[in-house]
Amino acid sequence: MGIVVRQSFLNLISIGVAFLIGAVNTLYLYPTFLGSKLQGLIIALLAISNLVQPFISFGTQHAVIRYYSKYTKKSEKDGLLTLSILIPFVIVLLFIPIFFAYYDQIRQYLFQSDQSLSRYAYVILYIAVSTSLFEVFYSWLRVKLKSVFGNFLKELYPRLLIAFLLISYSMGILDFENFVLFLIYGYYLRLIIIVIYSFIIIKPKLNLNFKNDFKEIFKYCLLIFLSGAASSIILDIDKSMLSSILTVENVAYYSVAVFIAAVIEIPGRAMFQILSPVVANAINKNHYKKLESLLKKSSTNLVLVASLFFLLINLNLDDFYEMLNQDGYSIGIPIVIIVSFGKLFSMSIGCINNIISNSKYYYYTFWFSLFSSVLAVVLNIYLITEYGIVGAAYATLIVLTIMNSLKIYLIKSKFNIHPYSKDTIKIIVLSGIAYIIFSNLQLDFQPFINITVKSTLILTLYTLSAYIFRLSDDVNIFIDKFNKNW
Repeated sequence: MGIVVRQSFLNLISIGVAFLIGAVNTLYLYPTFLGSKLQGLIIALLAISNLVQPFISFGTQHAVIRYYSKYTKKSEKDGLLTLSILIPFVIVLLFIPIFFAYYDQIRQYLFQSDQSLSRYAYVILYIAVSTSLFEVFYSWLRVKLKSVFGNFLKELYPRLLIAFLLISYSMGILDFENFVLFLIYGYYLRLIIIVIYSFIIIKPKLNLNFKNDFKEIFKYCLLIFLSGAASSIILDIDKSMLSSILTVENVAYYSVAVFIAAVIEIPGRAMFQILSPVVANAINKNHYKKLESLLKKSSTNLVLVASLFFLLINLNLDDFYEMLNQDGYSIGIPIVIIVSFGKLFSMSIGCINNIISNSKYYYYTFWFSLFSSVLAVVLNIYLITEYGIVGAAYATLIVLTIMNSLKIYLIKSKFNIHPYSKDTIKIIVLSGIAYIIFSNLQLDFQPFINITVKSTLILTLYTLSAYIFRLSDDVNIFIDKFNKNW
């Protein structure tokens, strides 16, 4: 896993910095300069655009990763890349007239609680087109194991863009109308950059000769598209339904809490960018021993690091929200705790999603996604109505728990492998002991000092224990190399 560890580490740095900037945006710049109403609007627009995005990309980015390593001739690979661009462009040409034909109905439905905000609904389409095409070209880089720059554009660039726009808005350089326009311009600038970089790296030639595999690839794209559409519902349905059932202010409170809990996913997001094409290559070449090794190592490494993030987040929540000092936002404390358990479980299954989507059992992703999206909608309607904003968090936890359990069962039944080992149990025990110790540690300093002191103690105890007991060979090797270079 040498190249995986190296690029995962670089991606981890990029995503980590992105989350720090995102934290400044979400926790300070947004509420301070835009207020909860406009913050909720922007977040809702971006969330809904993520729901639309799979309808445009049609799963072609996943097809590139699935089939690229299967081909040996450059002409075949060029045909696959050509097809990955052609399909989204055709869909865009068909989708735009439909969107604007029903534009009034769409915006009235999406902004039932506040029709004054419905005039910004057009943002959804423009952002969705940009992000869908971006994902296609990013998949080109991933199959060449050149994920670092693409990951920078995917994770860090949008947060830098938002920060720049928020600061410009606060200084009076932009009004809100121009804020929205420059948000769109920024996303298309990112698209132009990755298009140029992708063509430099791959240098493809236009090739429309993909008739032999077109049926197979189209079938794969169709199922992945349906799965992706359903998965997008799972990711953003809670925010969309909060804005419809409650108010956009609740979207702001909920988004801050989920943003904090999502920090647990940073290691996985860093690793999966590079791991997916490696998994696809192992499956295409029938290297099942390597596949099992990738699954167990990814699970162990992610459980170890994600558990550390879980401890750092949940053991500092009270001090963090006190330091945030924004009216109404502290309602998100239980949301962070609830959602973070689901995120931790998702990290523990390692690269299972990559294995399923790149194997002959990829059609299961559709059924999983369909079931989970229906479950998410039903649970959100009921739980948000019954328990308000916290109900959305419970819905997320229930869906993640059920779906991850089904995926583990599938991999075990089809490949006779599973992600866990004795080290997994050791990590859980270590995390439990650390949680008990530090949850009883009460500090009476300023919130920032409390967080700094407690986090330093947690990090030191956890890292030393993991290193001494060799809970992860990859982590130990990395620490040894770091100490040697230092």
